[in-house]
Amino acid sequence: MDDFKTPDEFKDACGYTLENDVWYPRVTKIVEIKAKPALYYFYAKMPNYRAAEQVKEQSAVEGTMIHEAAEAILMGQKPVIPYSITPSMAAFAEYLLDNNIEVDPKHVEVRLKSDEHKYAGTLDAIARIGGKLGILDIKTSQEIYRDYNIQTSAYFYAMKELFPELSTRWILRIDQSRLCMNCGAALRAKGGREQVKIKWDDPFMRSCKHEFGPLVGYIELKELHNVENDFEAFLGAKRLWEWEHEEWLKKIGYLK
Repeated sequence: MDDFKTPDEFKDACGYTLENDVWYPRVTKIVEIKAKPALYYFYAKMPNYRAAEQVKEQSAVEGTMIHEAAEAILMGQKPVIPYSITPSMAAFAEYLLDNNIEVDPKHVEVRLKSDEHKYAGTLDAIARIGGKLGILDIKTSQEIYRDYNIQTSAYFYAMKELFPELSTRWILRIDQSRLCMNCGAALRAKGGREQVKIKWDDPFMRSCKHEFGPLVGYIELKELHNVENDFEAFLGAKRLWEWEHEEWLKKIGYLK
């Protein structure tokens, strides 16, 4: 049994209550069931569990700031940008202009659902890039992880009926770091800690006495392919998540 005290607590933590009082689990909660080796490695490197949780919580706060600012920019607004994320937001605004990314403000931060497969979520944006219409998911992670394929496939199929022209998905990663002026290594600050990112097969980077320059923003856009395969994986993860939480799901009437 999970560590929830009431059905309402479970419902609030794991899903959305939609129109007509229908409740569906959240996509992001479902995909948590999948093992995440990078996250386990992060915990293993930290001095203890509490320290790891503090870094995670602070990282989440910073990620939310970037998400909110980026979504405001996509909607044509001029948000007040916190000083701590100015480099990444300046890079983001410039990237949008240089790459002709078209976004309808009505399709930013959109609640979605699939009645066929009984799940819900919140979409960052639907965008047109290079003539193609697709799901645009904003991330502030250290890199683009394959797990994002599963999450965005669920968004894709939930929105496909509303947007028949929808044909692809992109991850847009927003980050910032200080680059070494000698070797190009990146000093990345996230969650109250700093990490140096180097190529371990580069002996010059490994031996360099780094001299880091000013903070600069970095944008990475990656198109994801083979959505059918990813969606099969999502449905598998969903079934496993339902199995894991079936007592609560039966209590609230989601499962019979």
